[in-house]
Amino acid sequence: MASKTENVNMGYVVFLAVVAAIGGILFGYDTAVISGTTKAVTTQFALNTIQEGWYVGCALIGSIIGVLVAGMLSDGIGRKRTMLIAALMFSISALGCAIAANFSQLVVFRMFGGFGIGVVSIVSPMYISEVAVASKRGTLVALYQLMITLGFLLAYLVNFIIYKNVDESVSGSLMTNMFNSEYWRGMLGCNLIPDVIFLVVIFFIPESPRWLLVKGRGAEASAILQRIYITEEEASKQAGETLSAIGSEVKANWKEIFEPGIFRAVLIGCAIAILGQFMGVNAVLYYGPKIFEDAGMTGDVSLLSTVLVGAVNFLTTIIATVIIDKVGRKQLVYWGVSSMIVCLLAISLYFFKGAALGLGNGFLLTFFLLYVFSTAISISAVVFVILSEMYPNRVRGLAMSIAGMALWVGTYLIGQLTPWFLANLTPAGTFLMFAVMCIPYLLIMWKLMPETTGMTLEEIERYWKSKGRKK
Repeated sequence: MASKTENVNMGYVVFLAVVAAIGGILFGYDTAVISGTTKAVTTQFALNTIQEGWYVGCALIGSIIGVLVAGMLSDGIGRKRTMLIAALMFSISALGCAIAANFSQLVVFRMFGGFGIGVVSIVSPMYISEVAVASKRGTLVALYQLMITLGFLLAYLVNFIIYKNVDESVSGSLMTNMFNSEYWRGMLGCNLIPDVIFLVVIFFIPESPRWLLVKGRGAEASAILQRIYITEEEASKQAGETLSAIGSEVKANWKEIFEPGIFRAVLIGCAIAILGQFMGVNAVLYYGPKIFEDAGMTGDVSLLSTVLVGAVNFLTTIIATVIIDKVGRKQLVYWGVSSMIVCLLAISLYFFKGAALGLGNGFLLTFFLLYVFSTAISISAVVFVILSEMYPNRVRGLAMSIAGMALWVGTYLIGQLTPWFLANLTPAGTFLMFAVMCIPYLLIMWKLMPETTGMTLEEIERYWKSKGRKK
């Protein structure tokens, strides 16, 4: 898309981006709500450490399946229909988790939600990048990450409010138990509200014009582009640029993925995606209350602390959304990840020598919040922007699915292994490991990734092709 905005109907573009980004709320809520339910589910179903990890990680199996099929689905039936499928899966998951009769059913319905997460993690940013202008693409795609953090915050707030009003001595109907003795059902089930909203509003947006052009449906694409751009001339220009980039190759296949320049981009995307999960982000999201309780905080105080984590995450992402196209993707990563290392080392020190040094819970919470700030303004804001813009049109869905699968494999592993890490490496060793894992991420961004701020998708495609021609 064009880099200038004077010929763009920005109100309409923002509307399209916001609707697609609502998928991020479902992603964030479904991901973060688990932190408030783990203790209750573990107790009710008498889970051991491995089963507790499975309860957290099972949804991520669904996510991996979701990202594997998201690219093929979105390239085959379109971005809009694929988002509708994800919304339906989220709705089934929320309702099913609320009424699950046993642990096996709970796991199955969690996987349904995980499938939805995997799909929207690929398709929502992809859709936004394909309707955005280059000069605002980072900001608009970052709206998706902002919605994820809003989902986190909503989940933490719902968890805290439900837990504060629980009377575990009350038992009766399913609805009564849902907010008392089996309060985890209410926490998981409340996601049904944004699920249904997303399902409805998707009907009010058009298909991606880029996808329509790839499919040879130029008339439909032109009609949408004329709603995005003020002049017919500008709309025709954008269609021409996209068709030029697509060329004669309009069908994604595995052979194209292994073209030298594209394969390099896919490998870098996978490395960024999987390494980001071993820098502590999701360990905090999934096990924040458990980590705070290990530090001596009570149940409601630990949940309140996660609300603060969610609030900082959300507010910082607003800042990142505003500055990402001004500061640049790589600069945010350099400063943010460097700060993450300092915070992770401080948290490790707290668990290792905190008592001897007289470090209180205030020290831990301060560096936790600084860590979340550093994460939200850097890797969390940047990753979906980069993955949505770094691949050529004809293979974007397939390439994003591969990188997305790497992301969710890493997320599954960290969700499954964090209880083991905390028990065997101790919290001090676990956070030290996270700090070390930040270093290769920084090196990859420094040496291998271009600064894509302000570049059109077609310019980014030409960059990777030029790298493929170099020997």
